[in-house]
This record gives sequence, structure tokens and C-alpha cells, in this order.
Amino acid sequence: MLRTFDLVLVGVMTAAAAVTYTIKHRAELKLEEVHRLEAEIKLEKDTIDLLKADWALQSQPNRLERLVNNYNSELQLQPTVSTSLVHAKELPMLKAQVPVPEIADAKTGKPKPKVVAKPVEEEDEMTTGSVE
Repeated sequence: MLRTFDLVLVGVMTAAAAVTYTIKHRAELKLEEVHRLEAEIKLEKDTIDLLKADWALQSQPNRLERLVNNYNSELQLQPTVSTSLVHAKELPMLKAQVPVPEIADAKTGKPKPKVVAKPVEEEDEMTTGSVE
């Protein structure tokens, strides 16, 4: 009787050790994945910082003014007049109001039913300071 009980306990201990090893191995794999993702996040943040610095360099007013002076004859740039700026509600037609063209179904050749979009009734509340 004692030998059977000992064999059962050895089997249970072996199974417990196998389960423990499997859990440990999975935890190590997850930890490696976390470190890999953290490295990717750091790389993306560094890339974003580099792009922000590049944008700051490219959009410096002195640089832009120098470029405008150099290429003014080719570009023929003119200052924007404040009266040429409009609100979205002053535009002739909103995108939602553009008529949908009829498209024939490829299988049957019959026109598909039109889907009518709801017109947008919102008023643009954003002011830019140049238009009152």
C-alpha cells in the first residue's frame, strides 16, 4: 500500500513540476514580448521627437522667408486677403449634399438604389481671428 501511495505522490509532484515549468516558460515569453513592445514604443517616440524637431526646423519663419524670396519669381505668391476667407456655411454645397451618381450593379446591370445622406445643419463656431 505504501509503495502505491509513493508512486502516486511522485506522479503528482512530476505533474506539478511540469505545470510550474510551463507557466514559468510562458511568463518569460510574455516578458520578452513586453520588452520588445517597450523598445518599439521607445523607437516610435524617438521618431516622433525627431520628426517634430525636423518640422520645427523646416517651418522656421526665417527659412520660409528666404525660400519665398528665392523662388518668388517662379511661385508668384501673394499675401492672402482677409476678405477671401469664408466660413464653411458660406460655401456653395456641403459634401453631404452632393448628389450621388448612379452606379450599375456589376451582376445584374440594373442601377443600384440611391442612398441619400442627411444634410448637415451644424454651424461652424470656429473663428480664426481674420474673419469676423
